[in-house]
Amino acid sequence: MKRITAKSSLEEVATIVSEALAEAGIPAVLGGGGAVTYYSDNRYMSTDLDFITVERNSVIAPVIAKLGFTPKGKDFVHGESRFFLEFPPGPLSFGDRYVDVSKTTVVQTQYGELRIITPTQCLMDRLAWVVHGNDPQALTQAVLVAQRQRIDWIAVHEWASNEGVDSEIVDRIRADAAEGYSD
Repeated sequence: MKRITAKSSLEEVATIVSEALAEAGIPAVLGGGGAVTYYSDNRYMSTDLDFITVERNSVIAPVIAKLGFTPKGKDFVHGESRFFLEFPPGPLSFGDRYVDVSKTTVVQTQYGELRIITPTQCLMDRLAWVVHGNDPQALTQAVLVAQRQRIDWIAVHEWASNEGVDSEIVDRIRADAAEGYSD
């Protein structure tokens, strides 16, 4: 079994957790700030790994306990790692759009396979936080992802229109990303 240490990166921890959950038959997808960190090549750094799942924590806990995680409030912490886990209740959604786990992606990392939302879904997630969560830092995170990843802008505009998100916000993110915007 792969071991998580104080030196383990976000990518390593997320991959180890993702594989353990998959092996246990628990459908879970890395989203939130962890996905932003992964897709921004660490230009944004989160220590919170959100794995969205419909499974209950009581089923998840024994699986991740084998990796060294213990419950602390709504989170799971590791004695050696600065990264902690959260399991927001599914189903996976971006605003009002529900997404089947099979519509996410599995990336091959140097540590194994990581189930994660796509870069386009990550952008939608950040936009949902800007608009519905009143989180202005999510806008900067969206730009960081768009600078480093291929985004399906047509899908983002369609999603934004259905969510009531002003298309000017999407256009601004795209323009800032193209200009190499950095904060």
